Amino acid sequence: MVGATPGRQPVSSTAAAVGSKIRLRRQQRGMSAAELARRAGLSKGTLSQLEAGNGNPTIDTLDAIAVALSIPLADLLARDADTGPVYRPATTAQPGEVSRELLRRISSGHSLELWRLRVPPETELAGVPHATGTIEHLIISSGRITAGPVDAPQELGPGDMLAFAGDAPHFYRTETHPADITVVLASPIST
Repeated sequence: MVGATPGRQPVSSTAAAVGSKIRLRRQQRGMSAAELARRAGLSKGTLSQLEAGNGNPTIDTLDAIAVALSIPLADLLARDADTGPVYRPATTAQPGEVSRELLRRISSGHSLELWRLRVPPETELAGVPHATGTIEHLIISSGRITAGPVDAPQELGPGDMLAFAGDAPHFYRTETHPADITVVLASPIST
C-alpha cells in the first residue's frame, strides 16, 4: 500500500473521525493532552494514539474521555449513515455479568417511534412503506420470524436485531409460534 508505514495498521475512517473529535473537543476546552489523559485515567501515549486515529478504544475508554471532557459519549462517535439492511445476531451474556451492547446508533435529525408488534403463528404481514428516509429497526423478544425488505429478507430469532430502509416494501412472517417484536422507526425530521 502506498504511503503505509511497515508494521502499522491502516487508520480506519471511524477511528480517524473519533480521534479528530476527541482532539477538537479537548482544544475547544483549552485542555492539554496531558490534562485530558490524567482526567480520563489514560496514559498520554494512549490518548495521543487515539487522537491520531490509531487504536481501537473500548466503550469504557471513550466514556472516560467523554466524562473528562464533560460531553455526552455520543458526541465522540461517528455518525452512522448506512441505511442497511444491518443484521446483528443475538449474543449471550456471561452468567453473573452485566453486558451492554450498542446495537445501532440513530443520528440526530430523526423522529423516533417505538412500537411493540405481536404477530400470531403462521402469519404474514405486509409492511406499508414509510416516509422517505425512514429506517426500521426490529428487535426480536420471542418467536422466530422472517422479515425485512422483500428483496433481502432475514431469518430472525430472540435477541436478533435487523435495521433496514423502511421506505421500501417489507414484510414480517412468523413460523409455528407467535413473535413479540420491538420496532423502532427513525424518520427524518423535515424542516
